[in-house]
Amino acid sequence: MRPQQVTVNDKMQKGYTYTLTEPEAKNFHPDFQPELTPQQMLRMGIFGGKYMTDCQAEFPKEWFTRAKLSPDKKNPMLNFFQIDASQPLAEWRRKGWIYKDDPRGWFQWYCRYYMGRRIPGEDDRQIKRWRAIRRHIGQIKANCRPGDLSCRPAQRQALLHWAYDSRKM
Repeated sequence: MRPQQVTVNDKMQKGYTYTLTEPEAKNFHPDFQPELTPQQMLRMGIFGGKYMTDCQAEFPKEWFTRAKLSPDKKNPMLNFFQIDASQPLAEWRRKGWIYKDDPRGWFQWYCRYYMGRRIPGEDDRQIKRWRAIRRHIGQIKANCRPGDLSCRPAQRQALLHWAYDSRKM
């Protein structure tokens, strides 16, 4: 694969350019095995539908076919578990979770990683964060009957935001 340049011009980034060095959905770090693709996540309903409303030109059109989006404001009813399980972006910034090249946070990093962008060091940091979210899986398994999607919906929605599919638990 020849490296491909992507230039971003949306509400949060103007003239930001990155390089895709891997084929889409291939050559993931061995410690990073998400259960859902960005397209699946957008179709199921994440972040109240607000997250990706102004940056669709950066990603494949098919990701947004049947995506649950809310261009005006966040609508938790669009989330798969119909609950708000997100902290505000200001809180993510306060905690130092935002990387300068991905001002929208982990899911933006994941979308770009999925597309083939690699950033040494930052990829390791984000994968470590992704792995840390797994603690919620143990809590669901310990406290919920298998297949009971009404049990711990906020934790299940949070897992969905991190590409884990709690419907299989």
